[in-house]
Amino acid sequence: MKKVGFIYDDIFLKHETPEWHPESKERLIAIINTLKNSDVWDKLIHINPVKAEYKDIEAVHTHEYVERIKNSRPGYADPDTYISGKSLEAALYAAGAVMEAVTKCKDGEIERAFCAVRPPGHHAEANRAMGFCIFNNIAVGARYAQKIGYRKIFIIDFDVHHGNGTQHTFEEDDSVFYFSTHQYPHYPGTGDESEKGKKKGDGFTYNIPMSSGSGDSQYSAAYNEILPSLVKKFAPDMVMVSAGYDIHARDPLAGINVSDEGIKSIVKGIVSCSELRIPNSGPPVIFALEGGYNLAALGNSVLLTVIEMLG
Repeated sequence: MKKVGFIYDDIFLKHETPEWHPESKERLIAIINTLKNSDVWDKLIHINPVKAEYKDIEAVHTHEYVERIKNSRPGYADPDTYISGKSLEAALYAAGAVMEAVTKCKDGEIERAFCAVRPPGHHAEANRAMGFCIFNNIAVGARYAQKIGYRKIFIIDFDVHHGNGTQHTFEEDDSVFYFSTHQYPHYPGTGDESEKGKKKGDGFTYNIPMSSGSGDSQYSAAYNEILPSLVKKFAPDMVMVSAGYDIHARDPLAGINVSDEGIKSIVKGIVSCSELRIPNSGPPVIFALEGGYNLAALGNSVLLTVIEMLG
């Protein structure tokens, strides 16, 4: 059985959104309750997140943007992204959770991690909040990983919405590979298959747009046929995953029809391909929560994910 860390703190419940907002604290409550009511909870290594420092955030975001968030009052940072009194602190801990997962992997305490965090991150651009996201948790974690010695990072994003912020952060970088499956056309409008990176990063972005109605067969092909060869060729030192469960058939915010079995297949594909080079001794794999808005489907999907991660 793999040593899997589970990183969570009640600070993530302090990021308050309006009552009607789909990105609510009930999402994390559903995940925690589902895991606690399973036999998986005691098999996980429970870890508290650290609080990212502003210098860590500014490895991805501009100083001007960080200052704007620090000085913002409660209200909307963009049409979808609400900031409350504790949102800045929650966002710093969300990015810090991914950083702490990297640190624990580096120290050999864990081999894989699931970061149950909010606000999510993959839409956040260098200079703007977007799509429920304030800071780009995965991007901050990837830069921190490189800072402490992980040279090549492979980022996988299976959220139903394309991770525009993550792609734009690394699109000119050949040390970070970005792979995404997402409904297209759909919010935020990026992620066409023609987007492959720029300058020295050309060829290190790989988008697989999924039409509305796509389901298990299309996702199985992406994660069990296409992804393994890309990972093997890139030979990463770490794999990081933007885990968005709004691909589930019961999710209200999109039109993708992945089942519970489909979720298992995606995660199995990810953890298996990470060990192609060295069986049973591949690079660390870190998942960070992004979307997922049907509470029952979300809780069960995360349960299925950590079961696969445990091996």
